[in-house]
Amino acid sequence: MQSAVITKEVFLFLKDLEQNNTREWFTANKDRFKALESSVKDFFSTVMERMKQHDDIEKMKMFRIYRDVRFSKDKTPYKTHFAGSYARAGAKLRGGYYVQIKPGDSFIATGFWNPEKEDLLRIRKELELDAEEFKTIINNKKFVDVWGNLIGEELKTAPKGFDKGHPDIDLIRKKQYIFIRKFTDKEVLSPDFEMKINDSFKAIRPYFDLMSDILTTNLNGESLLD
Repeated sequence: MQSAVITKEVFLFLKDLEQNNTREWFTANKDRFKALESSVKDFFSTVMERMKQHDDIEKMKMFRIYRDVRFSKDKTPYKTHFAGSYARAGAKLRGGYYVQIKPGDSFIATGFWNPEKEDLLRIRKELELDAEEFKTIINNKKFVDVWGNLIGEELKTAPKGFDKGHPDIDLIRKKQYIFIRKFTDKEVLSPDFEMKINDSFKAIRPYFDLMSDILTTNLNGESLLD
């Protein structure tokens, strides 16, 4: 498989855009943008092909650079980063992948960013019943070396219907179950960046396998997909 890289020109363009975030400047640099957008899309596509060797990836989406400013105080018209996401295939495979390329703020993320109400309740009920397997996976040293600690927004107290004195209430009160890995500009521009992304996403699989099992079964372990 042919490798792909993020070039210095990508960072230079994004830095220039941050300093000149106007429609006039962007229009004058549209050809430059389109060429770099194409190269980043090729990079994201190469990462997807590598991921398909260890996961069932349904599609890759590259996000548009145009900002929706209708409900934002920030009226600058363009994002100052490139980003893409990967969707897993089928109802049995849960979780998603995200990549952001931005000077000084590049990262990959994975997990459950905004779970539906029913999914969030199912996760919480599982953790209330028995959180040991969940904790064993996310506290594994090799896992932590790659992804660090579980993060995400959380309630200040216990969700309705849950005991605030539960020994795993710190997990139950979360509203998001995500992991983020940040990269320096030097790492992003290195020839092996695509492999670092792929290896990181591969390392999340024990977490995804467990969460997929939780979200496709009831508390008795019976499939919800049959």
